[in-house]
Amino acid sequence: MGWSTSLHRGGAGAFHARPLPDPAERALWWFEVERPALVLGSTQRFDVVDAAAASAAGVEVVRRHSGGGAVLVEPAGTIWLDVVLPAGDPLWEVDVGRAFHWLGRAWVAALADAGLAAEVHLGPLVRSEWSRLVCFAGLGPGEVTVGGRKVVGIAQRRTRSAARFQCAAVSRWEPAEIAGLLALHPEDRRRLTADLADAVLPLSVDLAELRSSLASHLPS
Repeated sequence: MGWSTSLHRGGAGAFHARPLPDPAERALWWFEVERPALVLGSTQRFDVVDAAAASAAGVEVVRRHSGGGAVLVEPAGTIWLDVVLPAGDPLWEVDVGRAFHWLGRAWVAALADAGLAAEVHLGPLVRSEWSRLVCFAGLGPGEVTVGGRKVVGIAQRRTRSAARFQCAAVSRWEPAEIAGLLALHPEDRRRLTADLADAVLPLSVDLAELRSSLASHLPS
């Protein structure tokens, strides 16, 4: 029961629309965006976005099928991995919160190889004032931190045939950029930027080594 691995490049919207295979098999889908995109969670409305600001910045606005807050993805600035797990797999967990744990542990092991002492969050969702709006402002089950700062965010979508875990980390973190794309009062935008300044730890790692290491730590 090995893991197939593939690398994709293109637009965030098209990749989020990529259907899950049926029947599904274990797979790692690494993705690199060719243009910046603000990716909204499945329940977020498009009016949370400052459409004029996004257009001026050349940022595509799309919605994913998994939940959570908005994520700004950028070429060379975002580490994006989708993990496909077929229904009925030995790793499958009925409890949707516990379902993330095995994947978070694999990320922790891979980051240890890169010299980072990471931890997986095994508790319930931790909310903040901004977590409904911005993904990296909260902490969900299975997500990964280093020194209390979020490193890997994970969202999940389930279908009859599989679960699709969508993982994101950043190699560059400028919270003013995502704040500037949201339809906020200027004072709220300032507060969001300040509150997120130290909430996230950007990863300075060799991406090829990280991909190889993570694959090696996934359960067989």
